[in-house]
Formats: sequence, C-alpha cells, structure tokens
Amino acid sequence: MFTTRPEIAGTFGVVASTHWLASQVGMAVLERGGNAFDAAVAAGFTLHVAEPHLNGPGGDGPIIIHDARSGRQHVICGQGVAPANATLAKFFSLGIDLIPATGLLPAMVPGAFDAWCVMLRDWGTWEFPDVLAFAIGYARNGCHVVSQITGTINSVRELFEAEWPSSAAVFMPNGAVPQPGSLLRRPGLAGTYERLCREAVGATREARIDAVRRAWYQGFVAEAVEKFCRNNAVMDVTGRRHHGLLEGSDFAAWSATIEDPVSYDYHGHTVLKCGVWSQGPAFLQMLALLRDIDLAAMDPLGEEFVHIVVEAAKLAFADREAYYGDPNFGPVPLSALLSDEYNLARRALIGRMASMELRPGTVPGFTPVVDYKAQERGITGPSAGAGEPTVARLGVVAGDTCHVDVIDRWGNMVSATPSGGWLQSSPVIPELGFCLGTRGQMFWLQPDLPNSLAPRKRPRTTLSPSMALRDGKPWMSFGTPGGEQQDQWSPIMFLRMVHHGMNIQQAIDAPSFHTEHWPSSFWPRPARPGKVVIEGRYGDAVLNGLRARGHLAEKGGDWSEGRLTGARIAADGQLFAGANPRGMQGYAVGR
Repeated sequence: MFTTRPEIAGTFGVVASTHWLASQVGMAVLERGGNAFDAAVAAGFTLHVAEPHLNGPGGDGPIIIHDARSGRQHVICGQGVAPANATLAKFFSLGIDLIPATGLLPAMVPGAFDAWCVMLRDWGTWEFPDVLAFAIGYARNGCHVVSQITGTINSVRELFEAEWPSSAAVFMPNGAVPQPGSLLRRPGLAGTYERLCREAVGATREARIDAVRRAWYQGFVAEAVEKFCRNNAVMDVTGRRHHGLLEGSDFAAWSATIEDPVSYDYHGHTVLKCGVWSQGPAFLQMLALLRDIDLAAMDPLGEEFVHIVVEAAKLAFADREAYYGDPNFGPVPLSALLSDEYNLARRALIGRMASMELRPGTVPGFTPVVDYKAQERGITGPSAGAGEPTVARLGVVAGDTCHVDVIDRWGNMVSATPSGGWLQSSPVIPELGFCLGTRGQMFWLQPDLPNSLAPRKRPRTTLSPSMALRDGKPWMSFGTPGGEQQDQWSPIMFLRMVHHGMNIQQAIDAPSFHTEHWPSSFWPRPARPGKVVIEGRYGDAVLNGLRARGHLAEKGGDWSEGRLTGARIAADGQLFAGANPRGMQGYAVGR
C-alpha cells in the first residue's frame, strides 16, 4: 500500500529539505567544516532563489534548534510583527473586515532574515558572506525553474501585467512566463545580498553579522520598504488599491527573539514546538488527547486510526482558534490546555461518530470565542496569490512554505519552516528585488480576541517546525509546508513512527489525510465542517467506513498529502533522513 524505502544514512551529517538544491547546499557547507546552523542558513537563503513561490526574504521563519554543546533546545522566533499604524480603526476606516491576502496592507516586518542572522551569529561559525555565496550565485547566474513556479506565475500573470509591473519585470523576463527547466535570474536580489555582504564590517564575526542586521532593519532595506509602501497604492484581493503601513521605525523596533520551546511528554518522547504565537501547540494538544488511546493496536492505514486522529485534531484546533495568540498581548492558558485533567474530559468527547461541531474547551477565567462564519462577511472565492493554503478541494495544489532539517556530526540539530514573501503575495520592491509577506491576513479584525490585530503584535502563524527527544536525548527534527495541515501531517508521521515502528521515509511515504473542519487562518477564512480528504492510495473500504461514521470524506490524488521531511539521530550515533516524493522537489542527503 506504500513504499518501504530506507532512510538516507550518514555519519558526517544529514540534510533534508523541500527542495533538492537547499539540501545540496546544506551538505556542501557541512562538508566544508560548517556546522548545522551554518548549513541551515545557507540552505534557507538558497530557498529564496530556488522556491520564490514558497518563500522569500520578506517572509517569516520560525526555527527550533538543539545546541549539542549546551545540550539545550531553543526557539528562534522569526515571526515579524504588525506595523505601529496597523490598528483596528485603520482597517475599519478603509471598509475592511477581513485583512486582505495580497498587496501591502497585510505586510508584517520581515522576520526570517533576522532569525537566520541571529542563529548564524550565536550558534554558527561561518561569516555572513560565506553562507550567502550560494544564494548570490544562483540569483546572479540563474536557478532552474520547477513546474510549480511556472504554474504560479501563470496564475497571476494578468495581475502582474495590469497592476504589478515590478513583479512582471522580475518573474516574466522579456514578457514571457519562464518554462520548467529554464534558468530564472534574480539580479536585483543578488544585488541586495551583495550589498548586505559589503555591510559585514566589524572587529568580530558577531559584530559583522550585527552590522548586516542593522543594514536590513535600520538601513537601506527598511528605507526602501517604507518608501515603496508610502508611494505606491497596490491592488489587492479587495479589488481596490491600498498603500502599505510599514515604516522604517517598525523595522528598527523589532528583532528576532530566542525563547524556550513548549513541550509535551508522550510515550517516552518529548515533542518540542514554538509557542502560542504559532499553531504548534495544537500538535501537543493532539498528543495529550491521544496519549491514553491504544493507537498501537490500530492499523496505521486503517479507518479507525484516521477517525481518531481527525477527531483529536478537531478538538485541538478548536482550542487554537479560541485561545492562541501573541502572549505578549494577553495570557494564553497553555498549561491548562495540556493538563491531564483537561484532556481527560476532552478525550471523552471523541466517540465513534464524526463531530460536526467546533468545540473549544472551557478554561476558568477565559471565554472562548470562535468565528465560524467569517467567510460570509468577507469576499469569498479563490483569488490569485491569496496565500499559503496548500490544499484545494481534492488535495495539495501548491505548497507555499518550505522546510529544512539539518543534523551535523557534532549532534547539532535545526528544524526551520521559512515561508511568506511569495512572488504572488505583493509587488516586487524594485530597489530590493523581492516582495513583502502577507502574514497579517491571519489577524482577526474583531476586538478582544487572542489573535485580534494590534500594533507591534505577532499574528498567530501556521508555520510550525517540530523537534522531538527520545528518552530525554535529541532524536528527530521534522516538519512540512501546508498551512493548517502542518500540525496534522507532522503528528501523523510522528505517531506512525512511535506506535508502528516506521522509519522516517516509511512514515512520510505512507498515505496520509487531513481535515478542514475549522476556520482557515488564511483569507477568506473558510471552514468546511466534517470534511476529510484521504489520499487516493487508501482503499474504498476506508473511505466508505469514514463516511459511515459521518465524515464528509473524499479522496485526493494518490500522492497529494504533505511535503514532510525529517532527520534523526539513532541511539548508536548514526544519522538518518528522509524526504517527501510528493511534488518531486523534496530531497534528503547524507554523508
């Protein structure tokens, strides 16, 4: 029913990514003496060039790391914040009640750049120009176009030609959409990176990296963004043109933060996630709900496994909707949401039949509010460039996010999920050669919700890298693109490894599934109660069994669910990695 391919093995280092070029670059750094942090940064900047439809310099990048020297794990928050001028009153004055998915209004301070730089400064060993050399070379000389890039540009071609000429100039050179296999050059982006490298001046490596950060957040990059937002009214999915709200002061006031990961212990494993400014703790809540259910006795490809995991996801994501948000702006009761007492009561809600309700739990002192009807108030229907949702009616159509996993010979580990700043999100800023991200669409414009818009606040992102310990020791780095599906596909992979003995590659290759039961984090915020999509490789008995339980189940393509990658350390020190065959871009390499 699924392939049994072995994992890639190595003792020197392993790299797995959603694009083969990033994996090769990461391994090249490891082979030249760099550590996992150097390799991940080089791979991350290469992804800006190799997968511009999935991420860019103007986007976001949460990262989880394990530092072998100290034996500690850290989260580097690369989720930028809202501009100071981004207020509820501002959007109401524009007649907007759902933040648009494209253009300049949803642009946040770009967070991925500083997250990469902070990791390089504090844990890496290479100089900034050295890790940027790969990306600069591919931007200057050209990177091979994959079919998804061609398809994405075709989907926004009319918008580029009519409204976003700076994007047309970059992504439709000579007026033509680049074809698969051709070389796409990014001289503007190469010039920006080269200028940043020239800014790397200082007495120490750390000082030189900080000089680059200042050039971005207090220098020419911030200045170019403010100028573009002030002087350009840009067409977005509202059907109107709007100026951006970002100013240089927003850049200067923000920097990536280093935080402790949140965690949950599950059957001898500890899963680590980013905080409640992300959806990551929903993974942990699923584990808390599933902990006392005998998943090992279930067929990992059977109907009962699908049903139980889907029902647990419905409960966990209902709490995501009701409680998660930037904790700097209000308390989030995560300890209660992960507690045994709370999940004992929640687990009792999982029955034999599918639930059609969105049922957040009750936590003393909190009032859960979920907007299940948001789409009815906004502009409905698909729109070119609208964003990260990677699942259409019958499965994956694009993956507007990337992922990188790296483990080096010393045992350092990185799990990073860069995204945003997609070529289809907003117009290219000519002086910089890249566009801004649109993560602000994830805020709600109703007051007093955990994820309500506020100046200098982080939107609750779907980006969700994962790391796991086994018996207290670093074990696995893993993750996937996929918007709402990231913390569905990743738990499915993890559970099959823990309970059914699959290796990384087997767990990735096995047919998977997702539900779209709750409101999407992306404009126009649709919810599809009861909907479950399973891959076409599932037998009809599974599909019919799910329907008999009340799920609105349907089949997608045979290889349509997820773009997972992972890397792990075995008890004897061997390194293993696996990557997704779906989409024909994922790649794992080991030496």
